[in-house]
Amino acid sequence: MKRTTLSLIACATALAAVTGFAAVSAPDDSGPDTAAPAARLPVERTSLLCPAPSTSDLAETAYTSFTPVTKGADEKGSAALVAAEPAGATDDGKDGKDGKDEEDGKDEKKEKPVVQPKAPGTPVGGKTTGADAPALIGTAEGNSAPGWTVQQTTEVAAGTGRGLQGVNCTAPDTEFWFPGASTATGRTDYVHLTNPDDSAAVVDIELYGKDGALKSTVGEGVTVPPHGSESLLLSTLSDVKQTDLTVHVGVRSGRLGAAVQALDDKTGGDWLTAAADPASDLVMPGIPKDATAVRLVLFTPGGTDADLKVRLASPSGLITPAGHETVHVKAGMTTGVDLGEVTRGEAGSLVLTPTDRSVPVVAAVRVVRGKGDEQESAFIPASEPVGARATAADNRAKHTTLALSAPDGAAKVRVTASAGTEGGTPATKTYTLKAGTTQNVDAPVPAGLKGSYALTVETVSGGPVHASRTLTGSDDDVASFTVQTLPDDRGTVSVPNADEDLSVLQK
Repeated sequence: MKRTTLSLIACATALAAVTGFAAVSAPDDSGPDTAAPAARLPVERTSLLCPAPSTSDLAETAYTSFTPVTKGADEKGSAALVAAEPAGATDDGKDGKDGKDEEDGKDEKKEKPVVQPKAPGTPVGGKTTGADAPALIGTAEGNSAPGWTVQQTTEVAAGTGRGLQGVNCTAPDTEFWFPGASTATGRTDYVHLTNPDDSAAVVDIELYGKDGALKSTVGEGVTVPPHGSESLLLSTLSDVKQTDLTVHVGVRSGRLGAAVQALDDKTGGDWLTAAADPASDLVMPGIPKDATAVRLVLFTPGGTDADLKVRLASPSGLITPAGHETVHVKAGMTTGVDLGEVTRGEAGSLVLTPTDRSVPVVAAVRVVRGKGDEQESAFIPASEPVGARATAADNRAKHTTLALSAPDGAAKVRVTASAGTEGGTPATKTYTLKAGTTQNVDAPVPAGLKGSYALTVETVSGGPVHASRTLTGSDDDVASFTVQTLPDDRGTVSVPNADEDLSVLQK
């Protein structure tokens, strides 16, 4: 058969295939398009990981668990938090040193969790003391899963890292960026890793300073055992002293929860949680209005320098801090900028946008309150918007400040205060935010409050809203505080609608 004949047959076959596909796939013009958009349904399972709270014998740690009520969730559900295996423990429950069984008291403490979550809409608290509190691994299913939040708040009376240390327990992931860590004199920073799964996880920990990556082989191929936890002192990964570091945790196999505990001899300490994924537009919401020092730390992981415009979303709108209009970030290097008392007594959120081309960046601010011997520090990483809903647990009457920011456009949000852990009636308020502003709102408090409570923020309309919660210590004369951002709780997922298509049987 000639080449020309083959070409004609191939052409005819291709045309027939195209025509046949069009005939099967063409929509029916006899009626309206009934294809429905993807539905958002509640998640059915959520995992949370809490790092070991402290190595101080003076530590007092409070846990608060809360799940907001979610429409469409299963009628039944449950949640539980169990202790992770500390470093060096073996699978058979022996301590790994002398092969002896653990003491009965330790077994009982491990078997009985410090906090036992309740049904949605009801917060529950628990407390522990001392340096032996373990990392926790949590799982929620059914109606307890959507939006499940656990807050871990530790108060340390004295010593390195004294003050209030708070962290919102996080979901496992495979990559984390922590700009704002340090190996400078006076700082003691640890990276905490917790593995929720039945198999070991292998991770690489990389440190980036002002001149680029720090040489280290200790952070390569770190193994975290199943259901185990590890904490590594950053100064053991590199002996180079750096005021500003970016820590990158990359998981080779498995998944982990990760957080950095930053402790300072002079300004207390707090948890540094992972910054939002690298992006060209970043928001660090809710810098306390009485901040006495604010230090911005940035890092760009790609091979291109970044130039960013620095602005503060204040109660009256976006303003440019004098002397800090822009910041240049060299590729692969950590940059630190002292912004001083940038808020000047008003609520504020730091907003970073590219001056020209978009280059992905990670960022966080280290905030100091107080002066002299009563200084305390905390961290605010760049955060994703509230989205549909976000929750902060462990709020306390007269010691909670909720900051709401609408950097791009006007927005309306609804804030609901749950009942207290020991009693109270839920309350709700709605707030309207002007474009480019940040407000420290008078958040609702449950009537007849007893114990602590949860605040749930929902975006009602308008542009993206960023939020954070500042919690201060019980002593009003001391500057102890901690800040947690409120990104979307991802309590629902998009599920596409599907219809029967018998045409697949014809292929």
